[in-house]
Amino acid sequence: MKIQIIMGSSSDMPVAEKAKSVFEDFGVPYDIKVASAHRTPELLKKIVEKNDADIFIAIAGLSAALPGIIAAHTIKPVIGVPVSGKVNLDAILSIIQMPPGIPVGAVGLDRGENAALLAVEILAVKDIKLQRKLHDYRKKMREKAVSK
Repeated sequence: MKIQIIMGSSSDMPVAEKAKSVFEDFGVPYDIKVASAHRTPELLKKIVEKNDADIFIAIAGLSAALPGIIAAHTIKPVIGVPVSGKVNLDAILSIIQMPPGIPVGAVGLDRGENAALLAVEILAVKDIKLQRKLHDYRKKMREKAVSK
């Protein structure tokens, strides 16, 4: 049970940090790599095809082709995280408008934590310990909201 986070650029690290925090809280192993869909396509393909991860999280801005390229090279789930920038809509649309047959899950702009939580939920389908941790997490969220 492992998650592979791939960032299109090292400048995407603040978004990846949000995902790291969630994985550390839930005790889910992860790895982070930088590989660009455009500048290092061969490296990206190699990372994806030789990876033992169960789920990929792709963090990218601008044209945000990264999640789609990853999905083209694996049948494992890919969750795309658009990164904010000068033109936010481009990154969002790039991730959600995939062609038929090559789906990519998408979360909101800069929402690394939601990508991580979605990955944990996918893993929890077959892991009772993660299911319990998710129930506890949601309970704490409710309590925090009610206390305010």
